[in-house]
Amino acid sequence: MTEAVEPGAVPERERSPRRSMCAAVLSLEAIALGLSTPVMISLSDVRPAVALPVGLGLALACVLVAGMLRAEWAYSLGHGIQAAAILLGFLVPVMWVLGPVFALLWGSAYGLGRKIERERAAAYAEYDRTRRDDG
Repeated sequence: MTEAVEPGAVPERERSPRRSMCAAVLSLEAIALGLSTPVMISLSDVRPAVALPVGLGLALACVLVAGMLRAEWAYSLGHGIQAAAILLGFLVPVMWVLGPVFALLWGSAYGLGRKIERERAAAYAEYDRTRRDDG
């Protein structure tokens, strides 16, 4: 017997834990990067003409890339965002701490997600093989 799947729903086998975890990290990072904008303006004396496109642009990039993670190339953009968040430390010194924290979260989500995907694929392959052998 097969599982009933609602129209438009993604079957459990096709759900990507890596995508879910990386999207969650990028979503939280978007908030932190968006909030770096007023910090740049008020505490770091960065001109609004620089702070707004940098801070809000990186926040927007996080949201957009989180939505594009169905494509494998989008993970490269995510890696680039992590580098940009760290380099933002030149404008907002606290980003020398927060940038690496988010990069560590991103790397953990990416690596652990890939590991889960590999193990899940092997488990489903074994399950399918035993069902073929039994049936």
